[in-house]
Amino acid sequence: MGVFVFLPLVLPLSAWPIARLAEQHLHPRAATWLLTAVAVVLAVCSTLCLALLMVVGTAQLPGNPLPDGWSDPEVREAVPYDEVAGKAAIPALIAVLVSCGRAAWRHHRVRLQASRALDGLPPRSVAVLPDDVPYAYALPGRRDRVVATTGMLHVLTGPERRALFAHERAHLVGRHHRFLLAVQLAARANPFLRPLRTAVAYTTERWADEEAAARVGSRRLVARAVGKAALVSRGAPGVTLAGFAAPGPVPRRVAALLGPAPSARNWPPAFTAVGLAAWGAAAGTTVSAFSSANAAVSLFFILKAATPL
Repeated sequence: MGVFVFLPLVLPLSAWPIARLAEQHLHPRAATWLLTAVAVVLAVCSTLCLALLMVVGTAQLPGNPLPDGWSDPEVREAVPYDEVAGKAAIPALIAVLVSCGRAAWRHHRVRLQASRALDGLPPRSVAVLPDDVPYAYALPGRRDRVVATTGMLHVLTGPERRALFAHERAHLVGRHHRFLLAVQLAARANPFLRPLRTAVAYTTERWADEEAAARVGSRRLVARAVGKAALVSRGAPGVTLAGFAAPGPVPRRVAALLGPAPSARNWPPAFTAVGLAAWGAAAGTTVSAFSSANAAVSLFFILKAATPL
């Protein structure tokens, strides 16, 4: 088991370079998939290792329900710094579970409240709320819907409204709320993954921007709609729901839309900054997976040998 149990807790640092470079140099769709996959794997590995450390720490506590053999010196020697790390892992894992549970519950509650706000409106793909506060967002569910207020629609011209609707439909078709929820939970599981959460929040918007530009046939039109909406919008009701122009790096989105369309390449050239960062993140993720698997298997056999028949 050794130090392998600690590596997944810090290996998310290996993904920091790609979190910044992917959103600049990869197609937004490819960047979203890559960053989300890396974040989820790293979060699962670090949480698993916290659980392994918690087993060792719990076994040392007086009156615990675990077999007495699990607190033998031979078992404790399998985990470096067991006295400190084992016991510290108990509140750390509890905090992770509580934080992730609260985030998942908030996501469910926001979606439920947003759905109830549409009760009584015609069952159309676009729901217009009579509200002077300008905002728009994509609401997934049994019937995916684009939600916009009259305040937002009054700000935009007819073509800009078509760009808005195309943008929000792209969020629904791409199931972007799942990516946002996945990286949100990953960042709650390991704070070192917060840069990836921020990056995915940006790449999903860029993904929808590119899809909207292809649908309406004008990148400049989408850029103008995003810029105008950003000046007045308050964003989506929750961080895991995609909004048209939520507060954030809107100037970068507008600049990207005013430039050429991104390359459809799904993986960058190896000998570039983004390529090296991608391979570095892939290597860190692989090492994290092998380390957590090694620690889990080692501890399993150690505890099995220490368990009285």
